[in-house]
Amino acid sequence: MIDHRDERIATLMAREAAEAPGRCEAQVARNAGLMRQAGQRLRALAPPFAATLARGSSDQAASFAKFLLETRAGIPTLSHAPSIGSLYHATSPRFRGVPLIAISQSGRSPDLIAAAQDAQRQGALVVAVVNDEASPLAAMADICIPIHAGPETSVAATKSFIATLVAITHLVAEWSGDEALGEALPVVGDTLRAAAAADWGEAVPLLRDARTMLVLGRGPTLPIAGEAALKFKETSNLHAEAFSIAEVAHGPMTLVGAGDPVLALGPTDAARAGLRERLEDFRARGAQVIAAGHPDDVVAATLALPSRWEVHPVLGAIAQIQSFYGLANALALARGRNPDTPPHLAKVTRTL
Repeated sequence: MIDHRDERIATLMAREAAEAPGRCEAQVARNAGLMRQAGQRLRALAPPFAATLARGSSDQAASFAKFLLETRAGIPTLSHAPSIGSLYHATSPRFRGVPLIAISQSGRSPDLIAAAQDAQRQGALVVAVVNDEASPLAAMADICIPIHAGPETSVAATKSFIATLVAITHLVAEWSGDEALGEALPVVGDTLRAAAAADWGEAVPLLRDARTMLVLGRGPTLPIAGEAALKFKETSNLHAEAFSIAEVAHGPMTLVGAGDPVLALGPTDAARAGLRERLEDFRARGAQVIAAGHPDDVVAATLALPSRWEVHPVLGAIAQIQSFYGLANALALARGRNPDTPPHLAKVTRTL
């Protein structure tokens, strides 16, 4: 029997993902003063809306920011396509006084830099969330938030994605004055360490020979599902698509038949509503349902994965991607692939 834990340690992807708990714990402490000041500045700005700017895994983090800003701070948040500023130079003058949260691990993607500059010319307040503080994006930002993830060598982002989610959570907690969210952050290291220790390897046999699958989430876990689907594509050459647990019934559910795998990353807040019934629907179709979340929901799954359902729902969502990276690593190896060097991909994507 394959020991998936040993496989996790054998790759850069696994080693870097294992660094995330300590990096995030240190980040929260190091950024305390910066986040307090940024939150005060953004509250005083009182913008009519906010915007995000990102690609790839960072765009999933941007969706996480949208969820938090809209549910915690009451600020409508849109996704600003990089090409609007980088190719069309058509950023609206209505961006004046609006925070543009630009998210990039490297801070060096030409299209993001050009789009951020175009928005800044229109009066936007550029908030850069970056790993590289010496990057051009960090240098031009009005507010720079370093994620302190340390160097990341594996092409597949892991610790930088988790650290970005934690930084966004910290920023929104200060911006919105959400005390419960702020009080949850000091235990993020312990939460992530427990999530990293959770073994999702039992899902590997159900996914090893899969050609296509759905990944489901809702509320705080929908961006997590998006990142999981992206990693399945990148590291295992597995066609995975992410959908909302609510939206999947509006068409995509018809694609799932007997034996098809479905991974459900269940939220533990109000977005839980209807999850158990949806999982039961998939089981009735003969699907292999793999689920993480509240015990009352995952009881309907073929395989229930261990998850941190008892912590703050936002931290619980972040913990799910920490656990997932171990599964992604083990699955890639089981499918004969090297998750550190996916074909046709580079660490810094240079588009305009």
